[in-house]
Amino acid sequence: MSTDPLAPYNAKRDFTKTAEPAGTLAPGHGNSFIVQKHDATRLHWDFRLELDGVLKSWAVTRGPSLDPNEKRLAVRTEDHPLSYASFEGTIPAGEYGGGTVMLWDRGTWSVIKGKSPKDLEKGHLHFVLDGERMKGEWLLIRLKPRGKEKRENWLLRKIDDAYAGGTDTLVETALTSVDTGRTMLEIAEGKTPAAKPKRAAGKARAPAAKPSAAKHKSARAAGKRAAPRPPAFTEPQLCTLVDAVPTGSAWLHEVKYDGYRALIAIGGGTAKVYTRSGLDWTDKFAAIAEAAAALDVDSALIDGEIVAFKDGRPDFSTLKDAISAGGDMTFFAFDLLDLNGEDLRALPNLTRKERLRAIVPGGDRIQFSEHVVGSGEQLFGQMCDGGLEGIVSKLAEAPYRGARTRAWLKVKCTRRQEFVVIGWTASDKARGFRSLLLGAHDGGSLRYAGKVGTGFSAETMADLERRLARLERKTPTVDVPKNLRSAVRGAHWVSPKLVAEIAFAETTPDGVLRHSSFLGLRGDKAAKDVVLETPQPLAATPAAAAPTSRVKVSSRDRLIFPDSTVTKGDLADYYAAVAAIMLPWSARRPISLVRCPQGRGKKCFFQKHDAGSFGDHVHQVPILEKDGSTENYLYVDDADGLVACVQMGTIEFHGWGSRIDALEKPDRLIFDLDPDEGLDFGDTKKAAEHLKNQLAELGLTSFPLLSGGKGIHVVVPLTPQAEWPAVKSFADRFARALAQAEPDRFVATMSKAKRTGRIFIDWLRNQRGATAIMPYAARARAGAPVATPVSWSELRDLDTAARWHVTDADELIGRATSRALAGWGVADQVLPDF
Repeated sequence: MSTDPLAPYNAKRDFTKTAEPAGTLAPGHGNSFIVQKHDATRLHWDFRLELDGVLKSWAVTRGPSLDPNEKRLAVRTEDHPLSYASFEGTIPAGEYGGGTVMLWDRGTWSVIKGKSPKDLEKGHLHFVLDGERMKGEWLLIRLKPRGKEKRENWLLRKIDDAYAGGTDTLVETALTSVDTGRTMLEIAEGKTPAAKPKRAAGKARAPAAKPSAAKHKSARAAGKRAAPRPPAFTEPQLCTLVDAVPTGSAWLHEVKYDGYRALIAIGGGTAKVYTRSGLDWTDKFAAIAEAAAALDVDSALIDGEIVAFKDGRPDFSTLKDAISAGGDMTFFAFDLLDLNGEDLRALPNLTRKERLRAIVPGGDRIQFSEHVVGSGEQLFGQMCDGGLEGIVSKLAEAPYRGARTRAWLKVKCTRRQEFVVIGWTASDKARGFRSLLLGAHDGGSLRYAGKVGTGFSAETMADLERRLARLERKTPTVDVPKNLRSAVRGAHWVSPKLVAEIAFAETTPDGVLRHSSFLGLRGDKAAKDVVLETPQPLAATPAAAAPTSRVKVSSRDRLIFPDSTVTKGDLADYYAAVAAIMLPWSARRPISLVRCPQGRGKKCFFQKHDAGSFGDHVHQVPILEKDGSTENYLYVDDADGLVACVQMGTIEFHGWGSRIDALEKPDRLIFDLDPDEGLDFGDTKKAAEHLKNQLAELGLTSFPLLSGGKGIHVVVPLTPQAEWPAVKSFADRFARALAQAEPDRFVATMSKAKRTGRIFIDWLRNQRGATAIMPYAARARAGAPVATPVSWSELRDLDTAARWHVTDADELIGRATSRALAGWGVADQVLPDF
């Protein structure tokens, strides 16, 4: 028997017919890995680890998942030669593995500390990947064989770490080769690779040059500005300190990072890093600026926090040292104010965050700040138990305001804030001082706030001595109350220039700190801006009442859905509850309403215009019609707007494919799959999967939306760039091409007579003025179903397009920020020519 590990590989192939490299042992670096997307008899991803001079290989049927709860079947295959790591092309039909092969990922791997590569022989391997797409900790586990089964079945699973993510994020959005930037279709057609792509990993984008048959190219590449300037600095939105976590689904909650607030402006291949006061600190955060400049955007303005880690947690003192010594720092991005010249500040918070997610690929320098909707108390408890600073709670539907508002709240596990250094008391020991004297602005004047005598290292104390000596003055800058003057007797006073971050347990009735500790100086905030920060009662925050709507709903007990127990009040409460997850898709978009004033069993009608009868919470935007006249269309931008529509008898919300800020530039394509009565839901699911694959061949990522009726909407997000005529033309030609390729399966015309036994690909929603049902909108159908986003993985196991209903609000809210739906409906991609 041959001892050559590559003998099985060579025996399966005829190298006179296939371009695959012949299997010969060769020395390597010992730690490379690759993943090849392989469209053979069945589409799969070949995962290969370099070990013992060969590539150990597994076929992962559904591809790797970033969701730690997803265990993907990985079938062990024959070892491959190291030279296979660069193979990309087409294996001829009839040959072993015949089909198209894409180089989908590559990088290096290493075992977890304390483990060994030899663990693979024992049936488990715990390792770390550093690839262009796959990163962080992973696990391979061999399953016990069943009966006489000869093949080795393994499970590939992501470990829950900073690189974990959505269930389908990788395989459904990473559509091009990391080596050549080509799609599977372009590889199959033998298209010559274009210049190396700027960024191979991440979000789906149309290819940069025309393939021979598909004939499409990146509209952005064709029309990209030569050197777009970075957006100007803008005043950041600030948080109000409160004493409790706001409850309800109207709020999203993020980790409060212990670091420096920063805004990053990107443009022209460069990036500037600004402090919250507008100082240009790019030189202090050069590595972060370099990573930001590499993001695949024309221009952007991103809000976030710069941190440094100690023992796995953000630590302010470590950050100070990292700034001084050029150490490792990470920027957590939590808001997007401008993208490619489009001002996003008026959009709902969640919408901005999802747009942000699409451009932040994740990495050591820049990471997306995850959030949860609702469940703030649970997150707060976890943060406090883990020794973190606290959480930030934001109204999900709120726009971005460059001021301190009650739409952003912060809740701290321990009290801490900035104070102005106003003096020091001398030490009777060898060290320079006993304590620093502190002040803060209150009511327009600087007042005494106590002192701090702990938290100083010898190096920090020496630095402070030098700074204080330069600022010393003879008279104090605060009026110390009589009962506190003994504490500052003999003090040395300084001009109030230095700002210090101080942690403390509480304040006395006189407003003096107790049990305080010095954390570090802050150079990003001016002394004049340091104000005394006292936690406000949450009940005093008007926004804390959300999602309870301010709109009064009459006839709450009227039965809206006669075949269920859902009343008008129930429907209003549903829309108030899901507003946070619905408004990212429906806010500031012209809408058409399905109104059923007497319930769905009576007369219902569409309405898209209004003369003001809906009240102040439902807005109007003037839109030019085809005949040259102007009509006012409806739109909403908050929960009150949704509920006001329900008060007027609305059940369904249908929206345009563009927002009022860019009416002529759609931000999505919709293909509504409408099956004939004789087809079951399984046929529709297969059709949706087919459309997804065909769109992927063109470099477009898509997502499934259950219509709440009997069909599925395939949603293709777009960066608003192409205008309505181009979008309509693409949708028309794409749908007709599918119908021509499979006329027994699809039809692209509305004719009822031609739909028998087929699925109508309704592309007509992709034209100016046409609408489609909004995610999470209720349907005027039996059982009060709702249109629901799902992942492609979830879709395979569903048996109806009406799985969720108005009564499932809590479940829908929980799902919206689950890993299964992470990144749903978001992709930074442009419309290709076709």
